[in-house]
Amino acid sequence: MRRSVLLTALLGAGLPAMLLAAAPLAAQESTSAAATPAMPAAAAGPVDYGPSEGVLTLDEVLDASAATAPQIIAALTRTRQAEARALSAQGAFDTVFSAEGTSRVEGYYDGSEVHGEAKQPLSTNGGYVYGKYRASRGSFPVYEDEKYTNKLGELKVGALYSLLRDRLIDARRSKTMLAANDIDIARFEAQATAIGVQARAAAAYQKWVSAGLKLRAYEELLALAETRNRAITRQVQLGARPEILLVENEQNLVKRTALVVQAEQDFRAAANGLSLYYRDANGTPRIVGPERLPESIGAFSAMALDADFTIEDRPDMQILLEQIDQATTGLALAENDLRPRLDAFGEAGKDIGAEGLGGSSRTPFEVKLGFRFTVPLQNRAARGKLAEAEAKIDELSIKQDYLRDQIRAEVAGLGIAVEGARRLVDTSTRERDLARRLAVAERRRFELGSSDFFLVNQREETATDAQVKLIEAMARIAGARTDLAAARADRGALGLTK
Repeated sequence: MRRSVLLTALLGAGLPAMLLAAAPLAAQESTSAAATPAMPAAAAGPVDYGPSEGVLTLDEVLDASAATAPQIIAALTRTRQAEARALSAQGAFDTVFSAEGTSRVEGYYDGSEVHGEAKQPLSTNGGYVYGKYRASRGSFPVYEDEKYTNKLGELKVGALYSLLRDRLIDARRSKTMLAANDIDIARFEAQATAIGVQARAAAAYQKWVSAGLKLRAYEELLALAETRNRAITRQVQLGARPEILLVENEQNLVKRTALVVQAEQDFRAAANGLSLYYRDANGTPRIVGPERLPESIGAFSAMALDADFTIEDRPDMQILLEQIDQATTGLALAENDLRPRLDAFGEAGKDIGAEGLGGSSRTPFEVKLGFRFTVPLQNRAARGKLAEAEAKIDELSIKQDYLRDQIRAEVAGLGIAVEGARRLVDTSTRERDLARRLAVAERRRFELGSSDFFLVNQREETATDAQVKLIEAMARIAGARTDLAAARADRGALGLTK
């Protein structure tokens, strides 16, 4: 009853008004027995945390995040998009079949012709190979004499081979090379996204543990005041203590209840934030309750970092290297366009079947060889592309050097932060242990009548403050280690190796 009244007054009237009303409230209810305290969140409504499944670990959160985080799944779809674009680029080397037919339906000549061709571009040269079949019937004018074939038609095979321009690279091959780079870039971007998501998931877990352990510390502090309140109430009833001491303890209860209420609110907010990363197999966010908190602050140090690290492990460095490869491909294509074109080609043909209207000249086996030569006299377009590609490579090289320096400075700075946080944890641990010893000793002195109420409360609150400082120090070192794992692209520490 007393705890419920305190919570209602605290949440409804605010802490300052409650402090002013503490004395008359204590005077009216000093003779009533204290009931078992209710949960601080009761005034805000019950929270359904779902079924308990044991202590929630960082590995469990990271595994769930890696498998179900929408950002990671979306990044993987971008990789599939890049693979689809690469498949489209490879379509430039597809075999193409074409057919055409003509027939004279009116006029002096009645010739008809059907023509079919299959062409296959070369993937190692700018040329192509082809095969043709042609058949004709009827008569043609003298200026179309080449359309005559023997009765079963004419077969031809041929090839064109680039000797200068397009020999090593051409537009088709450059597109496939750029598309392959795009796939790698998409994969590295997906890795960078996953690393960022996992780092945020670890930070959300650490915030949840920190908020939960703070709540537990403040609940323990409140429990001490409630236990003392029952003892003081009994002593006041027996006349061993003045009634004003009960009023003072009621005021202290209000103060500590306020701390619990605020800590409960922070914990619920942290659990809500954690649910963005801790999802079930269907991707539904899961709210975890205080029963799944670890028993000690050692949960903060669960992330083990890999000792090996190279700058090339970073996805952003890999992306930059891929972009340099793409710029190099553009440079090679621009240099190719500056070259003159010299193509060699050959063709072999044979008419088959009985002799047609074209005469016996169609029957012998034929072989033709030739070349084609063109040279640009100005070629300003190619020179402009070449200068642009060279400038792009220079830009990316400068960015690469700066990124290396930036990564080194970032990793070194986070290493300093981890070391500083570790030292802070050591001092906070020592401070917590000393404060606890003083609080226990002062409580014993108070129970024996050798200490006053103000001093024992101060010792307890100092011990709790030291415990909270230690939790915050542990959270700080955990956050620094998480940032270091992300900066070093430590996939094992971030749960991305499965």
